[in-house]
Amino acid sequence: MTQTKAELRAKAKYNKTKTRTYCLRLNLKTDKDIIGKLDYVSKCGLSKQGYIKQLIREDIPKKF
Repeated sequence: MTQTKAELRAKAKYNKTKTRTYCLRLNLKTDKDIIGKLDYVSKCGLSKQGYIKQLIREDIPKKF
């Protein structure tokens, strides 16, 4: 189903005002362990985004 122009505008407005995007670039050699874990998480039916959010939320109460 294609979206109408109004739907696309509404989605763009929502994303601009309510969300923020962070990009993560991983090195195939030095970050192989992280890539492997994220691939495993997605194979288990979980989302990579959800997994990363969970780890960050667990870490928030800890003091640096």
